[in-house]
Amino acid sequence: MINSTAKHNPLVAKSSFFPFQVAVVCWADLLGYGAMIAEAHFNPLHPKAKEAMQRLRQFHEIVASHSFRLFPTLVMNDGAVAYRDLSLRSNENTFDFLMRAWRLFNDIKEVESGQGLPRARVVLAAGFRMRGRRAGMDATASQFSSIMRRFQSGSLSADQAIREAARIRQPFDVIPQLQANFAFSKAYVAENSGAKGGLEGANFFVDTVIFDQPMPPCLDRRSW
Repeated sequence: MINSTAKHNPLVAKSSFFPFQVAVVCWADLLGYGAMIAEAHFNPLHPKAKEAMQRLRQFHEIVASHSFRLFPTLVMNDGAVAYRDLSLRSNENTFDFLMRAWRLFNDIKEVESGQGLPRARVVLAAGFRMRGRRAGMDATASQFSSIMRRFQSGSLSADQAIREAARIRQPFDVIPQLQANFAFSKAYVAENSGAKGGLEGANFFVDTVIFDQPMPPCLDRRSW
């Protein structure tokens, strides 16, 4: 397994630059959530929808409690993705991300199991992502510029500028780290394949490319 304390001579010079990053992604999906919504006939006012809504909010709260600068997340309804760029000179980032993903999985498992819910399937995968940025795609940039110009010219007070800025809503958003991210694509496709793809049940599946040594025999090679 990844050794978080082993010291190796880096294979890549510190000044090296590549058009891609090596990334790791953790994709979590609530099992059976779609069936719960279908049972409520896709009507949020249906009595059976209440449990589904409570479950969704609970899932979001768990993911939020694990989110942090080195483990940022994006929630999309009943799915959530955590992401991070890895280092080409050290395995510390990889080890840290793996442990954080494992703790997230266990917290979801503990809460859902205690309520008799189906839990979540989690897939952690590594791969390349192309470098990118959001410059030129920020739909709110012109609105902020307008506020700043009017504030600097004196036509807006500081209080008015703050209030107007607080009302700005982003009509378009993008997370560069998840664009052209093949680790994300791999994790999503693998999890979505489910039992047909060999990833059955509410388990934690790990892409074995993150390990620099053979898997120990005490671990199932497919899931934890």
